[in-house]
Amino acid sequence: MKQYLFTILFTAIVTFALSWAVWRLSMKYKLYPGIRERDVHKTPTPRLGGIAMFFGVVAAIGVSAANEFFAIFWTSPQQVYAILAATVIIVLVGIADDLWDLDWFIKLGAQFLAAGIIAWFGELQIYSLPIGGLTVGSGWVSFTLTVFAIVVVMNAVNFIDGLDGLVAGVCLITNGIFFAYSYLLLRDNTASNFSFATFLAAVLIGACLGFLPINWSPAKLFMGDAGALMLGLLMACSAIAITGQLDPTMLDPEDFGRSQLLGAFIPILIPVVVVLLPLLDFAMAVIRRMGAGKSPFSPDRKHLHHRMLDMGHSDRDAVLIFYAWTAIIGLSVLLMYIGTTAGWPGDYLIGLCYGLLGAAACLVVTLLPSRRVAPRPVLEPVA
Repeated sequence: MKQYLFTILFTAIVTFALSWAVWRLSMKYKLYPGIRERDVHKTPTPRLGGIAMFFGVVAAIGVSAANEFFAIFWTSPQQVYAILAATVIIVLVGIADDLWDLDWFIKLGAQFLAAGIIAWFGELQIYSLPIGGLTVGSGWVSFTLTVFAIVVVMNAVNFIDGLDGLVAGVCLITNGIFFAYSYLLLRDNTASNFSFATFLAAVLIGACLGFLPINWSPAKLFMGDAGALMLGLLMACSAIAITGQLDPTMLDPEDFGRSQLLGAFIPILIPVVVVLLPLLDFAMAVIRRMGAGKSPFSPDRKHLHHRMLDMGHSDRDAVLIFYAWTAIIGLSVLLMYIGTTAGWPGDYLIGLCYGLLGAAACLVVTLLPSRRVAPRPVLEPVA
C-alpha cells in the first residue's frame, strides 16, 4: 500500500506544479478560446490542463519502471507502451480541439484508433465477464467489445466536463472507489497486491488530486478534451485490465459470496456504477440529439449539470451534488462487495442501507435547491 500512496502523492505534486506552469504560460501567451454560448463560465479560461495531467501520468509511469514493487507489469511492457501510445494520440487530438475546435468526426476517429491500439497491440481485451463463468468466445467479438467500451467511457467522462471541478472531482471519487475494489479483489483472489490496473487507478487519483486545486471554482484552468478524454481512456483500461481479464471460474456464483446471484454480479457492477452518472448523461445526450436529427456529438446545453443549474442550484452546489451521487452509488456497491468477502452479517445489508439512505438524501438535495435563482436561458449552439 505504501508504494501506491507514494504514487498518488508523486503524481499529485507533479500534476499540480505543471498545472500552475501551464496556466501561467497560457495566460501570458493568451492560449485560451473565446466564450461559447453553451459555456457556464464568463471569463476566458485556458483549456490546456490536460497537458499537465498527461505529463503527471507519464512521470508516474516512468518512475514505476525503476520500482521493483511494480515489476509485475514491466516484465512484459507491451501493454504499458500501447496504452501510452494511445494516450499520446488522444491528448494531441484533445489539445488541437481545445485550441481550434476540431470536427467531431476527427475526434471520434482518433478515439477508435487509440482504443484499437490498446486492444490490438496491447492485447488488453475483455476476454471474460465475471458472471458465473461467462467468457467471450470470439477474438473479434472481444476486440470489438473492448474498443467500443473504451470509446464510450472516454466520451461519457468528456460529456460531463462543464462545471469547475466537476470531472476532476468525480474521477477522483470513482478512481478512489475502484482503487479500493481492485486492491481488495487482488488481495482476496491472487498472491499479489500489485497490478497495472490498481496502479493506473492510483495514478489517476494523483492526477485528479493535483489538478483539482487549480480547477476548483472559480477555475483558473480547465482540463479540456485532452484531460477528460485521457481520464476516460485510462479509467476504461484500468477496469478492463482487472475485471475483463479475471479467470471467470474464480467468481463462479457457487463459490463467490453467500448470495449466489448478486455476489457473482458485483465484480462487474463496480466498474460500471462508478461511472454511472457520466454514462447516464452520455446516453441521454445521444438519444436526445439523434432524436432531434442531429449528430450525437453536436454540443448543446442540456446535460445533467446544465439542468441542475436551471433548477436553481449554484455552480458549486451542482458540483457537490454530483460528488455526493457518485460517492453514494459507488460506495454502496463497494460495501456490498466487502460484505460478501468479509462475512459481514447480512452480506449486502450495510451497503444496501447506505445506498438507499444516501440516495434518498441526495434526491432531496437535488430536487430542493438551497436557494432559488432565475432559470438560466437555454441557448442553442452556434452552427
